[in-house]
Amino acid sequence: MHVVTDSTASLPPDLAERSGVHVVPLVVVVDGTPHHEGVDLTTEDLAALLGRRERLTTSQPSVQAFLDTYEAAASAGAERIVSVHLSGDLSGTVHAAALAARSSPVPVEVVDSRTVAMALGYAVLAAARAAEDGLPTADVVRAALRTASGSTALFVVDSLDHLRRGGRLSPAAAAVGSVLGLRPVLGVRDGRVDVVQKVRGRAAVLDRLVAAAVEALEEEGARVAMHHLGDDELVMACARRVRDATGQDVLVSPVSAVLGVHAGPGLVALVVSRDVAHRSGDG
Repeated sequence: MHVVTDSTASLPPDLAERSGVHVVPLVVVVDGTPHHEGVDLTTEDLAALLGRRERLTTSQPSVQAFLDTYEAAASAGAERIVSVHLSGDLSGTVHAAALAARSSPVPVEVVDSRTVAMALGYAVLAAARAAEDGLPTADVVRAALRTASGSTALFVVDSLDHLRRGGRLSPAAAAVGSVLGLRPVLGVRDGRVDVVQKVRGRAAVLDRLVAAAVEALEEEGARVAMHHLGDDELVMACARRVRDATGQDVLVSPVSAVLGVHAGPGLVALVVSRDVAHRSGDG
């Protein structure tokens, strides 16, 4: 069995490769020219484009891009495929994958993780471990969904304007960011982006994320990832604070360029994944 995901999982390329995960890139359109993230556009490129206020939009992978990936997996020996993707409420990616699955030469089970970033990434890694263990398709899917549902994704941005304009945030939630001095902490709830906390000042927001990471790592088997959009030094400093407090490492990676387009500059994200995959004993 092979496992497929999309680039919004924000998986470090070496980790995806070691885990045998196929990653289908989403598309960032810069002034009318499409670029495939992770192929000919990096998060660092995106940060520079946002700084220059270039006109940016995004697009899900084409049905053909998914079909090409499924066919390549089949040619490499896959007899079954589990394809795990970001929330269907945030993108049509999972729908494109489902359409491609109908024409795949081998059976494909398409999974809507209902989440994003490394919350999706950890779900994909759980599926890859289950597949490596030779578990049936239903158990591989279950491992992905349980890990996704047991994960928390929190993030902060400099402005909510990008999310509101892109339709990823309700006007009521976006209005919170207009209150002087308040920094909303955003999260993914039921597959959609919402405000989960309100904190005064950016430093206090970062303190809140670090505290949440430290608290989470008190749980056995918990894992933490932090994402950035062009400010790796800031996030590395936060990760060091977490490591100093807990003795545990934090996975640090750039956020997906597509997520960066919708979140805008200044993005810092925290993902907590709890050990609810099949190796917890009842999968």
